[in-house]
Amino acid sequence: MHPTIAAFEAAAQTGDEAALAPLLSPVVQFLPPTYWARWQGPEAVAAVLGHVGQVFTDFRYRRVMGHGPDWALEFQCKVGDLDAVGVDLITLDADGLIAQLEVVMRPLKTVAALREAMNARVATDPRFLKLRDALTDG
Repeated sequence: MHPTIAAFEAAAQTGDEAALAPLLSPVVQFLPPTYWARWQGPEAVAAVLGHVGQVFTDFRYRRVMGHGPDWALEFQCKVGDLDAVGVDLITLDADGLIAQLEVVMRPLKTVAALREAMNARVATDPRFLKLRDALTDG
């Protein structure tokens, strides 16, 4: 397994924002499952992923598939009392850093609960006033 993927897997399971940040390319893009826009830049992406790590419970990776720059990490988790499964689709850049992370997830009811929980968290995190510009339309 690629060392960046192994480090991401460990950091994502705990929501460790400080461990996630050095794995991200300076031009990283994060495509969340909750809306069509994307987050750009390592500071914004690490902050969002840190919050996700606090919203998800019972998070674990079930399978890791990939080679070279393209990886898929299948996970299961809970949001509140709702179950979910999903996949982190990761593309690494030439330096082995995460250039793109797209998350697909189901069921819809859990994705809606995730969106609600994330909006509440972001609204109370003063960093996101500054990071608003890092959110762009798809």
